[in-house]
Order: sequence, then structure tokens, then C-alpha cells
Amino acid sequence: MPEDIKSEDIDAIKEILNIGIGRSAQMLNCFTKSHITLSIPEVRIFDTENLKKGNEKYLDEESAAVRLEFMGIFSGITAVAFPKDSVAKLVMAMTGEAAGTPELDSLRIETLKEVGNIIINGVMGSISNILKTHLNYAIPYYEEGSIIDMIKAEKKIYDNKVLMAMACFTIKDLNVEGNIFMLLELGSLEILIENINKI
Repeated sequence: MPEDIKSEDIDAIKEILNIGIGRSAQMLNCFTKSHITLSIPEVRIFDTENLKKGNEKYLDEESAAVRLEFMGIFSGITAVAFPKDSVAKLVMAMTGEAAGTPELDSLRIETLKEVGNIIINGVMGSISNILKTHLNYAIPYYEEGSIIDMIKAEKKIYDNKVLMAMACFTIKDLNVEGNIFMLLELGSLEILIENINKI
């Protein structure tokens, strides 16, 4: 963890994210008619300058991600990324399709978009509500690749830190993992922490 970020700040961010992920789980329960639990056991902040291949397995591996750009008193991108080994389990659990069926591949992107949107909306909605601020959103989009490549491909001027939350899903006794990462524009992480500390 970067030295200028306090552990209390990480704990506060984790608490807010867990509220949002809880709301996402409720929405997914209604959507799938299945019991889904979501939790964020860990939140970490990485220096983007030090992100490199082989640094962290879940940053390296190919992932399917849904990304949403947001603007407000703090701005940036929030994304939900699922490693490939979790993607198939997640889509099968959500759609009821068996492994290897042609329908499974055609449903994959739409299913992941839907799940990603629900999770991102739950998380960002909670941040907005708790901080009593309004955020504007762009149209979400889907992409595949490593998280490191996604971060380094950005053209805007972002902070040199990326906030990463490990999200654990339990769906029909299947353990599915994903990552929520937030890439904030320059100065936005400090604004986010400052506003959290006010409450």
C-alpha cells in the first residue's frame, strides 16, 4: 500500500464498497431468482507506475471486463473484471446453460454486461448516496484483456494509483471471483478520501 494512504482510509473505502456490493447482491438475487452473496474481503491500492507483468496474477491474466466512466467532484473509471476461469462458471450459473453449448458463448457478453452493470451501479450508487454527491455516467462498455493492459491503455491523465477491490461471489454453491477496480483522474483519490473522512 502506498505510504501516503492510511489504513483507516482503506477500511472506510472498503466499508462503503461492501454496502454497495450488498445492494448489488440484492438486485442480482431478484434478477436470477437465485441466492447470491457478494463480499469484498480486501481492498488494495497500487501504484500504477509499478504495475508490471508478473507482479500480481489477477492483474496479469486475461479478464472480461465491464467499464463505466463517471464524472463529478471526483472522476474516473470503475470496472468489474472477471478472470476467464470464473467467466464460464458465472455465465452457466446465471443462464442455466451447460458447458460447451453454442448458446453459452453467445450469451457470455450480454450476461457479463448485465452483471457488471448491476455491480457497478450498486457500488457507485452507494458512494454517491453516502457522500451526498451527484455523479454523471457515460455508456458502459465491454472489453477483454489483462487489467494491466486496460489501465496502461488509458489516454487521459489519471492518478498514479489504482484502487482494487477483490469481490467474491457465491452463486448456487459456486465460488466465483472478480475484481472491481477504480482508476481515478489526477487528484480524485484525495478528494474521495477527504469526503469520506467528513462523514
